[in-house]
Amino acid sequence: MNDSNNPLLDFSGLPRFAEVRAEHVAPAIDRLIAEARAVVAAIHQREAVSWDAVVAPLQDATERLSRAWGIVGHLNAVISHPELRDAHNAALPKVTQLFTELGLDRALFERYRSLAEDGAALDAEQRALLSHELTDFRLSGVELEGAARERFAALQEELAEEQTKFEDNVLDATNAWTHDVALGELAGVPADVIATAKAKAAAAGLPEGMARLTLQAPCYVPVMQYAQSAALRETMYRGYTTRASDEGDARFDNGGRIARIMALRAEEAALLGYANYAEVSLVRKMAKSTAQVLDFIRDIARRARPFAERDLAELRAFAATELGIDTLRSPDVAYASEKLRERRYAFSDEEVRQYFPEPRVLAGLFRVVEQLYSVRIVEEKASTWHADVRFFVVLDGAGQRIGEFYMDLYARENKRGGAWADSARDRRVRHGRAQTPVAYLTCNFPAPVGGKPALFSHDDVITLFHEFGHGLHLLLTEVGTLGISGFGHVEWDAVELPSQFMENYCWEWEVLSHMTQHVDSGEALPRALFDRMLAAKNFQAGLGTLRQMEFALFDMRLHAEAHTAERAGLLALLAEVRAEVSLLDPPAYNRMPWSFAHVFGGGYAAGYYSYKWAEVLSADAYARFEEEGVLSPVVGAAFRREVLGRGGSRDAMSNFVAFRGREPTVDALLRHNGMVSPPAR
Repeated sequence: MNDSNNPLLDFSGLPRFAEVRAEHVAPAIDRLIAEARAVVAAIHQREAVSWDAVVAPLQDATERLSRAWGIVGHLNAVISHPELRDAHNAALPKVTQLFTELGLDRALFERYRSLAEDGAALDAEQRALLSHELTDFRLSGVELEGAARERFAALQEELAEEQTKFEDNVLDATNAWTHDVALGELAGVPADVIATAKAKAAAAGLPEGMARLTLQAPCYVPVMQYAQSAALRETMYRGYTTRASDEGDARFDNGGRIARIMALRAEEAALLGYANYAEVSLVRKMAKSTAQVLDFIRDIARRARPFAERDLAELRAFAATELGIDTLRSPDVAYASEKLRERRYAFSDEEVRQYFPEPRVLAGLFRVVEQLYSVRIVEEKASTWHADVRFFVVLDGAGQRIGEFYMDLYARENKRGGAWADSARDRRVRHGRAQTPVAYLTCNFPAPVGGKPALFSHDDVITLFHEFGHGLHLLLTEVGTLGISGFGHVEWDAVELPSQFMENYCWEWEVLSHMTQHVDSGEALPRALFDRMLAAKNFQAGLGTLRQMEFALFDMRLHAEAHTAERAGLLALLAEVRAEVSLLDPPAYNRMPWSFAHVFGGGYAAGYYSYKWAEVLSADAYARFEEEGVLSPVVGAAFRREVLGRGGSRDAMSNFVAFRGREPTVDALLRHNGMVSPPAR
């Protein structure tokens, strides 16, 4: 293949997504790996030890590889198909091996260390990056010798493969599961969900009067909330909670994969001289010890428990007296909760959804960002991976382009579930020229149906604002040094601060009044309905908090203590955790860990607590806006300067203190969640 025709080797502008094919992957990645190795060899041969002789050329080479590989990984997540997956998985060991080699390169390490020790010629950003890189070298096993060194390299490669296969299994198990029902079984389910299910049934050749349900969020969530059939809810719940497990389709069982991932992580920790993998994970976090994290999780759970007990007692009483559900089971919780919320606050999620058509929501989101940070967001055309993807640019007050982003908002088959933001290109200033950052913002919302725009639930809107907060962290960075711009080297338990901060705006009338328009009548969200939504904001906040703490405690204990990761051991630990912090008792077939991709596939191993940890930071940061003006450009400029703009050039606590004037307290979080005074008994 002619390299000039390979879109993965073109770094002159934005990625040529529409042109990328599976056959482009191997030649591009092989060439970029070879180039990186040649650069390293040249550095080894030089006697000079300076930023321009060592760090800059290595950054040039690894950035090209990272950008090309990032495109491959992103496409495999959003338009996965067998050929692309095979190409990705074939290249993965090669990429892993290259970065493992770099992490184990003692000569490079010594040059970096020498540069850091003689830092007079470096600026503050360069010194910060070197500090982070030296930590990364040590965590990459650079100080290991002999057989331990070789073993560390091998287990890094295997771990990357196992984690990727874990996520593949979850995606495949989700996509493979379908349930065909007669339309009469869908009583209570929203019309647009039924319309989509009917279309899927027709496409599959099923007879008229049938619908095909899936486990993708735009189908699964509303069925669990609204379907009147308890049997249907049970079927859907079982399908969802047994994905990729021994209780589901055996082709995708992640049981052995979890055990292997945990064994590899434990071995990695031992080789590095740590007692367990949790200690390795915390090196790059704000929290200082596993004991501190466990205390934090248990303290939040303790504070939430009385509110959760009240939530559950009310729900059980309502289910028994109003719905005829004498024993509230896990498949009934979402349905009963939605009915109780409708009764108590006189609205439903489905009613609210009619006021949040996509165009109005995006306009409202952009208005908030533009007012806070004195920027402008404009849509442009660009090469994309799917017809539904949109592309935008961010302009500063002078009309200069400072960043770009892609939005891929709708759920579809062969797209990984959930929502996330990531970087396609990081900001970098080189030879006086700034490279603008480019971000991905990916969600799984319902697509437009019946000629109407996509309609988002309020929870969808919150998710969109959350991911856009991550995007702003990437796009509004003012750091020019690769590796610490955006959220590069930001402590993992602080990386959710900008995202959770943005969620607060979804509860401000000043914001919602400008971003709602009923899809049929064109009317804005009535103030009376907003007031009911606000009253319901902390509906079941206690139960929701305990659910998060259940996940966090399971994750931290699994990685910090000696537990077998075989099926019996996982279930035993999960039972202990639920006995300690949970009030709900899921059925025995529930296999939550088998699809817990955050921990076994993504970057949240021994770090799931980060969501709540960062929520403390975000609530306290937002409290300053509440004090001085929620849309204040002055406070927005300070937040951008001290938090969003800093990246990894300064530690997260220093960023927070510079913005807030003090260290964070939990008070604002408890107030935002309505957990200030003990609930009435």
